[in-house]
Amino acid sequence: MLLADGRRGALAISDSGHVINLIQHDGDRRSAIDSGCEVHDFEGRLLLPALAEAHAHLDKSLTAELAPNPTGDLRGAIEAWIEAERAGRFDHQSMVERVARSLEMLLTSGTTVVRSHINVGGAIGIKYLLAAQEAAARFRQAMDIEFVALTHMPMSGPGSEVNLTALDDAVHAGVDLVGGCPHLEPDPHACIDHVLGLARRHGKAVDLHVDETLDPRVLTLSDLAERCRNVQVKVTASHCVSLGMLDRDQRRAVIDRVATAGVSVVALPQTNLFLQGRDHPVATPRGLTAVHDLVAAGVTVAAGADNAQDPFNLVGRCDPLETAALMVMAGHLLPDDAFAMVSANVRRLAGRGAAGTEPGQVADLIAINATSVRQVIAEAPADRIVLRGGRVVARTVAHTDLNID
Repeated sequence: MLLADGRRGALAISDSGHVINLIQHDGDRRSAIDSGCEVHDFEGRLLLPALAEAHAHLDKSLTAELAPNPTGDLRGAIEAWIEAERAGRFDHQSMVERVARSLEMLLTSGTTVVRSHINVGGAIGIKYLLAAQEAAARFRQAMDIEFVALTHMPMSGPGSEVNLTALDDAVHAGVDLVGGCPHLEPDPHACIDHVLGLARRHGKAVDLHVDETLDPRVLTLSDLAERCRNVQVKVTASHCVSLGMLDRDQRRAVIDRVATAGVSVVALPQTNLFLQGRDHPVATPRGLTAVHDLVAAGVTVAAGADNAQDPFNLVGRCDPLETAALMVMAGHLLPDDAFAMVSANVRRLAGRGAAGTEPGQVADLIAINATSVRQVIAEAPADRIVLRGGRVVARTVAHTDLNID
C-alpha cells in the first residue's frame, strides 16, 4: 500500500480496530501476524482516513423524480416538496428503502461517519425519523450514523405547539442532535434558547441551519455564538452563508465570537451553489461561508453535501469527494485541506476518535486506486476498499476494457 507521505508497506491492525504500526519489512509482518494482528497491504492502493458526511438530508435524498422542481430555485423546491407530501408520495417503506440506498452509496464511497438532518413536526410528526432509524439499523455495524431533528417552523410563538411536541417525541425516540432554522423563525432568540435548553437537559448536541441567505443583515450566527458561550452543549452551525458576504472587519468580530464559543461550522457548497445567488445575475456570489477566515481563527470547519438528487439539489452522488472537489474549486482550498474537511474535521465536530494510519488511530480507512490526495479528489476513482474499525465493510472493483484499434 501507499501512504500520502510516500511511504509504502502494510498496516498492522489490532482486534480492537486500531492501527498498531506500518510494516515495511517481512520479518515485522510475520511477527505482527503471529501476535494476532490483521495485516493489510491493499494491493498497492493509496490508504487514507475514511470519508465522513457532515450534513445530509437522507429523508429527502433521491426524490428528484418524486418531487420535481421545474424552476430549479428555492421556492420551486419548497413547493415541490410540499406538493409531494400532500400527494402521499413518501410512504414509510419507500422512505426506508431510499434512506438505505443513500447510506449504501455513502458507504461504498468510503464514508464511515454520517450526520443527517431529518424533518420532524407538522403533520408528519416523527414519521420520517422512524423510517430513517429503521434504515440506519441495517448499517450500524459498518457506519456511525447520527440524526438531527430538523424541527418545522415555528418553534416559538403561536402555532409552535405541534412542532415542539414533535421535537420532544424525537428526543424520546433517540434522535442524536437537536436542530432547526432560527434565522427563519419569528423569534430567533427564543428558538435558540429553547434548542440549547432542551439539548442541555437531555445531553444532546445541537446542529442548526444558520443564515442560509446572502443578506448580510441576517447574522443569527453572532447571536448563537453569544448565547452558547456558557452553555455546556456541543454546537454546530451549518451554512452560515451571510457571513461570507461581510467585509473582513465585520466578519472578524463575528468569527471571534464563534471561536470563543467553540461553535463548529459546516460549509455546504453543493446546495448553496445551486440555490443561492439566483437574484444576482451579475458578479454572482458563490454562497459559501467565510471558510478561510474561520479556519484562521481556529474554528473547526467541515464540509458536507447537504441535499442529493432532490428538489433542493438536482444532482449529487452521495460521495464526499464531490464535496471536496467543490471546496477546491469554489472555496479555493488546497486538496489536502479540502480532504480534511470531509474526513478528519467531520469526525472532530462529531466527537469521533481520529481515524488514520498512525499508531493508536481508529482504523476507519479507504484504500483507493490513486497516488495522491489531489488525484483522489480530481478523479474520484470508483475502485475503493472501505474499512471500519479494521474490518472491510465495502469493496468496489472497477474494470475497464478499451477497444480503440
